[in-house]
Amino acid sequence: MPLFSGRCLSSAKLIGKTAVVTGCNVGIGKETVLDFYKRGARVIMACRSLEKAEQAKSDIEKACINLPEKGELVVVKCDLQSLSSVRECAQNILNQESHINILVNNAGVMMCPKSETEDGFEMQMGTNHLAHFLFTLLLLPRIRNSKPARIVTVSSRAHIRYGINLDDINYKTRPYSAAEAYSQSKLANILFSKELASKLKEHNIDGVNTYTLHPGVVKTELGRHLNESLFWGARKIIGFILAPFMKSSELGAQTTIYCSVDEKCAEETGLYYSDCAAVKPSNSALSDEKAKKLWNISAELVGLGDYNPFTADDTRIQKA
Repeated sequence: MPLFSGRCLSSAKLIGKTAVVTGCNVGIGKETVLDFYKRGARVIMACRSLEKAEQAKSDIEKACINLPEKGELVVVKCDLQSLSSVRECAQNILNQESHINILVNNAGVMMCPKSETEDGFEMQMGTNHLAHFLFTLLLLPRIRNSKPARIVTVSSRAHIRYGINLDDINYKTRPYSAAEAYSQSKLANILFSKELASKLKEHNIDGVNTYTLHPGVVKTELGRHLNESLFWGARKIIGFILAPFMKSSELGAQTTIYCSVDEKCAEETGLYYSDCAAVKPSNSALSDEKAKKLWNISAELVGLGDYNPFTADDTRIQKA
């Protein structure tokens, strides 16, 4: 077991609560869904592959078949490499769910070769930050009306390795570095959560708290692009070196779960966590100026226009 492996010890139940989790057919996302389901939540599994998500849903239901007070699992399609898919998924959720108490922005890609999303964004920035930025803000009016609510975004300690180039976040004019692009996308996650907390406060919206976190070095599929980005065999070599320090997916999900349900952090917002405790991120992640500038750039890139998620009406569609 890794030297540091904090656990969420809360026994909080989620009966009657609805959670949305992105990218949750494998790894820490799947473990997060499993935990919420055991606590009685209705969990919306927003995944790119419906087939893989349905298999994960089946796995979880079979593992919990004899448990009392289970929740409910619902699979929806959400391809974070396409803003049109993000918008369609958000609308489908708003059409079906009367409340959203927990949103976990979990999905991500890491160290992939230079490529772009459907909308022309650098793949890691587009998937890890911009898609989740849009998804969160589209769901925010419903989240505002579901208080108390929490918005949890999975970042990484990798955010400390580089800064963020706010003049060229999509590598249109500078040489591409897979490691740097991943690092800046994870820094963007923290800056987004920080600025979201600030804007909620500015609009006198209480009861909606934001969290970002480092899950640890986790044994998941996230490193599948290392051979392409670095060199053939890199994934195996790096995995061998890091093996003594790696967490299982179950342990890696603990800080996500802590931020989502634990009573001890219920009144905290805009902070960054590791091993189920608030810790200090990099100095760049603490910059109010960078956070505000990134917000404005992101809003323009995803086409928010005049839409204001802090004042927009929640056009609630009741289920028949």
